[in-house]
Amino acid sequence: MSHVSSFFRKAAGQAVLVVLLSGAIGLAVNHFRPAGLPLAKDWSVQARLSHPEGGGGVISLDEAKILHASGGAVFLDARPQVWYEVGHIQNARSLPLEDAETRFSAVLAETPKNGAIVTYCDGDTCALSHDLALALQAKGFTNVRVLVNGWTLWSSAGLPVAQGAS
Repeated sequence: MSHVSSFFRKAAGQAVLVVLLSGAIGLAVNHFRPAGLPLAKDWSVQARLSHPEGGGGVISLDEAKILHASGGAVFLDARPQVWYEVGHIQNARSLPLEDAETRFSAVLAETPKNGAIVTYCDGDTCALSHDLALALQAKGFTNVRVLVNGWTLWSSAGLPVAQGAS
């Protein structure tokens, strides 16, 4: 019996040694390669939405109010159409994430690639606006920002809202 346990102890020790050695080799190769992979990454909403040329990311309610009042941005509601019709930011366009591919051209036909776009949905954890912003960036839009918890923030602040279809 002790011969069997000795065998398993030796095998477990060798397995740990192989894992440690392969990890060390992997780290060394990554360190010396010209375009090594980052060992840590910022996964915050701001970092995920930031564009290399600048712009993008999260927008504050105060900044969004200024853009809205000046007409300086296109506001996109990423929520399903039924929620948009119940209530939305005044002059916002409905572009539900699930319909983005089919309705993209019609909704953003006259928006320049560097034009300001603000996406929003509802709730701190709602990812629809983030995902829509990333999809727009993938289509070449460089100035896309997300108003986190947009509908609740906007309507709670008593800012202009509308109801019905666009």
